[in-house]
Amino acid sequence: MSSFIDFLKGSYNEFRHKVEWPKWADLQSSTIVVTIATVILSLFTFGVDELFSKAISNIIGMLINVFN
Repeated sequence: MSSFIDFLKGSYNEFRHKVEWPKWADLQSSTIVVTIATVILSLFTFGVDELFSKAISNIIGMLINVFN
């Protein structure tokens, strides 16, 4: 149990004194970049999904017409 307490104390000490936390302005700019990238990626995924959906619908429609 002593080693676990030593681990917690060491972790706290490292987080408190050795980790360099980012500044608020850096966090804001990173958040904006991630948000924009997420929106672009979701629009791209939506576009590809719609394209494949229409292509598959057209292929199935042609197959139904061929076999009827």
